[in-house]
Amino acid sequence: MDGQHDQVRDERSRLFTKQRRGDFLNYLRERLADKPGAEAADRLLSSPVAPSKQLMAYAADEIREREQFTLLDEQQVAYELVMRAVDKARRADFKQVVIVTGGPGSGKSVIALSLLGELYRQGRTALHATGSQSFTQTMRRYPGRGSTRIKNLFMYFNSFVDAEQNGIDVLICDEAHRIRETSTSRFTPAAKRTGRSQLDELMAAARVPVFLLDEHQVVRPGELGTVHAIEQYAQSRGYAVNRVSLDEQFRCGGSRKYERWVLHLLGLEGSGPVPWAGDENFEVRLAHSPQELEAALLARPGTARMTAGFCWPWSDPRSDDSLVNDVVIGDWSRPWNVKKDRAVGDAPPSMLWATEPSGFGQVGCVYTAQGFEYDWSGVIIGPDLSVRDGRLVTVREANRDPAFKNRKAVPDADFDHLARNVYKVLLTRGMRGTVIYAVDPVLRDFLARHILT
Repeated sequence: MDGQHDQVRDERSRLFTKQRRGDFLNYLRERLADKPGAEAADRLLSSPVAPSKQLMAYAADEIREREQFTLLDEQQVAYELVMRAVDKARRADFKQVVIVTGGPGSGKSVIALSLLGELYRQGRTALHATGSQSFTQTMRRYPGRGSTRIKNLFMYFNSFVDAEQNGIDVLICDEAHRIRETSTSRFTPAAKRTGRSQLDELMAAARVPVFLLDEHQVVRPGELGTVHAIEQYAQSRGYAVNRVSLDEQFRCGGSRKYERWVLHLLGLEGSGPVPWAGDENFEVRLAHSPQELEAALLARPGTARMTAGFCWPWSDPRSDDSLVNDVVIGDWSRPWNVKKDRAVGDAPPSMLWATEPSGFGQVGCVYTAQGFEYDWSGVIIGPDLSVRDGRLVTVREANRDPAFKNRKAVPDADFDHLARNVYKVLLTRGMRGTVIYAVDPVLRDFLARHILT
């Protein structure tokens, strides 16, 4: 079968028949030690479990030199699948689409950087693209620092409107849940409005288009980066499709148990909320005030950020270059992160809010936090989330996001799903723990009954 021919074959994926028993034994002898591994096993079992290296801190070295990140099982499968497809594409007129799915902390961006680095060092043509200004600009700043050539590897989904058909070997579409219906916007001149879909542009640009996504992170109207949409379009064009799921492997950071708890809590999976029973490697804490939330984050070692649902106005900076404390809860108030791509006073530009230390003290929104991770996450659940009949419900009237203002463009059912996805993103940014504060007292009591700490 064609699918079998596309499986990765190397020295770690050999097949031996019964008639080749001797070859199999020799293969094992070459790779296994000749003494028991009890000592190594004890060392492994007693070693601490720690979050993986933070992406941006090692990204530049990964592209230039390799081996900053160690790929785990399914990550390695995805990596080798793409590299095999690239070799095949060189020898034949061949296009293969690779879809890699996984939740937060599953290492999608680690795969992206490992692929980009290897292809870059081999002299292959490969580009990385996202739909997020914050994510792409941060990639250009950290991995691309000191090298214009590396900086130019990081593009946007709407950069391929006029791209040559199969002009590059690999296009890595990271955060592919942010792919939009079209690359045009209200600022696009009429002469350039082709009506072509963004998916068509991205798939056409490379012989091996790679899509890395988490379907529960679609948070804006017009985003259509789902496995179904990508597979359906690829198959309509006759392209081969291979899919790898990272969801069953050990997480690079955070807690699989916690992620499942969040999905059940928000009604995105399962039959309803379940109690949080704890995870020795991940802390979940309920704060009773925003002051308590902020103090808890300050008391913990490592990186930390505060985020909130878009339930407060978002003002432009004052004329004296200071931010307005728009997020007001009782006698506590803080500003949103900077709106634009320049610093305001001590506050970093929006795309560096998640990575610059001075980002703490401003409250991030989903558009700034998505795609990033930090050790400790403080989440303020705004009044757009409440409880009815034992389940979370969304309250559209309490939401201030301009993207959701038009009820005709965004029906209530769409708002409900997108708003839940927003909180899923916010609640899963932490690698070591999450502190939660809910503005709605009914929701606060509900959470207290479900977080058994």
